Amino acid sequence: MTLSRINLIVAASALALTTACAGTGGPNDNQNTRQGAAIGAGLGALLGAATGDTKRERRQQAVIGAALGAGIGGAIGSNLDKQEEELRQALGGNVGIVNNGNNLTVTLPQDILFATNSTTVSGGAQSNLFTLANSLQRYPNTTVNVIGHTDNVGDAAFNFDLSQRRAQSVTSILINAGVSPARIRSVGRGEDAPVATNLTPEGRQQNRRVEVVITPS
Repeated sequence: MTLSRINLIVAASALALTTACAGTGGPNDNQNTRQGAAIGAGLGALLGAATGDTKRERRQQAVIGAALGAGIGGAIGSNLDKQEEELRQALGGNVGIVNNGNNLTVTLPQDILFATNSTTVSGGAQSNLFTLANSLQRYPNTTVNVIGHTDNVGDAAFNFDLSQRRAQSVTSILINAGVSPARIRSVGRGEDAPVATNLTPEGRQQNRRVEVVITPS
């Protein structure tokens, strides 16, 4: 087998990682590790087999592709599962965590982060952010988007600006706690991406939040 063919198999197997971790959220049972490995192996085998000229060579390359794909997909799924479990134990029930197999979304309610119309993170919430920063440093091969959201009460332009400044406040704490600025981006969404109705106090409370989206890189 030529070096160029091996490189093609590696590239094909690496392509598998884009879909190798299609799991579901909620408390995990290592399903993302297993599913990532399985999907990665399947795609790696298919793509590896496609590079062969003879039947024997296609079989050999399918085996290599499957092994590479399983390793890539399983490693990413395993890291997401481990980080999710650690964060659930460390952050407790006030912080929402969703693992969809492609990324982790850590949701911090703005009512525990900030006082009304303030962009100063409360002392209690800073402890959670330090915990999150420690986790991000233990899993360095990820990118991080910090996204601020508001409800629809008040002027939309004010809400957008407030969401940006609050996202930046959270980002600054994570960076000051040791997270590399090159990994992290701050985004304000204002009232544009509600997760609940804005017609009730309970719904508006859910919409006032900062999401930290952790994505394998």
